[in-house]
Amino acid sequence: MITGKQHTESEQTIRVEIYNQTYSIRSDGDNDYILKLAEYVDHKMREISSGTFTVDSLKVAILAALHIADEYHQLQDAQHQADLQLASRSAECAEMLDRVLKYREHVPQEFDVEQ
Repeated sequence: MITGKQHTESEQTIRVEIYNQTYSIRSDGDNDYILKLAEYVDHKMREISSGTFTVDSLKVAILAALHIADEYHQLQDAQHQADLQLASRSAECAEMLDRVLKYREHVPQEFDVEQ
């Protein structure tokens, strides 16, 4: 559920519901994106609460935050590894290109001459 009321030209208050609590969030961002984030947090909290015996919403929120932080750091590590692989492949390609260009400099070129 999203409702909005203008504060400034670009800032709105968006109401979202997370784990049976309604929150008003001021943002100048995309309403659909904020709703998507709220739905994700709500889903995580419900997922956590269904797997634990606690009904304390603060504990559920902290456990959900830990899970989300873990996902974030795993994705960050995966992105770092992908960046390293890309840098390595780029260096290999640059080295191969250098070798080809140096080889072409030392090989005599044949020219077609019209007579």
